[in-house]
Amino acid sequence: MRWAVCVLLGVASSCAQDTRNVVEPSIPPACVVLAARLSAPVDETSPDTARIQQALDGCAPGRAVELKSDGGHNAFLSGPLQLRNGVTLLVDGGVTLFASRNPRDYDTTAGSCGVVDKNGHGCRPLIGGDGVSGAGVMGYGAIDGRGGASLAGEKVSWWDLAQQAKRENLAQNCPRVLMLMHARNFTLYRITLRNSPNFHVLFNGDGFTAWGVVIDTPKTARNTDGIDPSSATNVTITHCSIHAGDDNVAIKAGSSGPSSHITVAHNHFYTGHGMSIGSETNGGADAIRVDDLTIDGADNGIRIKSNASRGGLVHNVVYSDICIRDTKNPIVMDSTYPFFGAARDQLPEFRDVVLRDVRILTPGRIALEGYDAQHRLGITFDNVQLDDVAHTPVAASHAAVTLGPGPVNFVPSGDDVQVTDLRTGTGRALACDARFVPLPH
Repeated sequence: MRWAVCVLLGVASSCAQDTRNVVEPSIPPACVVLAARLSAPVDETSPDTARIQQALDGCAPGRAVELKSDGGHNAFLSGPLQLRNGVTLLVDGGVTLFASRNPRDYDTTAGSCGVVDKNGHGCRPLIGGDGVSGAGVMGYGAIDGRGGASLAGEKVSWWDLAQQAKRENLAQNCPRVLMLMHARNFTLYRITLRNSPNFHVLFNGDGFTAWGVVIDTPKTARNTDGIDPSSATNVTITHCSIHAGDDNVAIKAGSSGPSSHITVAHNHFYTGHGMSIGSETNGGADAIRVDDLTIDGADNGIRIKSNASRGGLVHNVVYSDICIRDTKNPIVMDSTYPFFGAARDQLPEFRDVVLRDVRILTPGRIALEGYDAQHRLGITFDNVQLDDVAHTPVAASHAAVTLGPGPVNFVPSGDDVQVTDLRTGTGRALACDARFVPLPH
C-alpha cells in the first residue's frame, strides 16, 4: 500500500490526509518508576491516584511516568488524573491501571456522576488533558475502566446506568477513559483499553496519533465508542484493533469546529457500529481518508450519519481497500439519523464521497439516503462488489451515484436517484480471506 510505504519513509504528509509526518512513536525514558502495590482484584481502599498525579506533575517534558510490576503486584488503582505538557504515562506490559468504582471521585459538581438525569456531562474522565501539548499514554499494559463492575456501595454498574438512560430517554453520567480537549500532538501507543464506562478516547484539537492500540469492550456496553476525533485536525489512527459497543471510530464535527485532515489506515474493527462520521456534522468534515480497513462482525460498516438538528457539509471522503463481513449494514449514508434535537435548520449534505476497492462478503443492507433534492448524496463506487447481491438490498433516495470505472455489481435506484455509469468491466474483487484475524490479546 502506498500509504504504508509513505509512513515507513516518514513522508506521510505527501500521501495521506494527515498533514504531519507520521512515523511509529517511540517510548520516552522514564523520569520516575512507580512500583505496583496491588494485585487484581484491587483493594478499593488503597488508591494510587495521588502518587501517580504527583509524579506526572513533577516529570520533565519528553519523559515518562512508568507504572511497573513489583513481584506479585501488577495493578494500580486510580481516580481522575491530569496529564501534563510533554509528559507520557507509561503502563508496562503485564500491568493494569484500574479505574476507581467510586462515582464521587469523578464528580464535576457534588453528586453529579453515577446518576441518570436530563443534563449529562457530570463526570470527569479517568485521564484528562485539557490544553496539553505533546503528552501521551503508552505501553504494552492495559487501562481498565471497569464499566461492568458495580459502583462502590451500589448494585448497578456504569453500563447499567447507560441502559437505564436509554429506557428513560435521559442522559447517563459515566466517565470516559481518555478525554483530551484543546490538545496538541497527543500520542496513544500500544496500550490496551478495556471496559470503558463511556467513550474510550475523545480527542479535540490539532495533532493526534493512535498507533497499535487495542480496545476491547463488550458489544452490549452502550455508548462505548472506541476512538472519537471531535472537531479535530491532523489525526492518524493506524494499526489499531477495536472491539466496542458503539462506533469503533466516530469522526465528529460539532459546534466547536470542523474535523479535517484525518487518516484511518491499517486497522481491524470487530463488534461495534463501524467506521462512522457524525452524528454531529454541523461544524463540517472533509479531507478524510480510510484505507486498508477490515470490519468483522459489526452492526455497521462504512457509515456517515447526521440529521437536520446537527447536520452540515461532509465532503472529500475516500474509503479504499475495505473488507467487510458479518455486518448488518455494511454501507450506510443516513441523513435522517433518528437521534437528538428538534431543530430543522442544520441540514446534512454528504458529497464527494468515494468508495474504491471495497468487498462485502456476506449479506447485509445498504442505505444511500440524501436529505432532499437540494442536499443530495454525492457518492462514487469504483470496484465495489457484493458477494451476495440477492440478499443485500440497496435503498436509495436523493442521491447522485457514479459507478466505475472499476466493476460494481449493483445499481442503486429509488426516489430522486441519478446514476452515471462509467464502468469498464475490468478489475478484480478485493482479496479478503486472509485479512480476518482474531482480536489481539
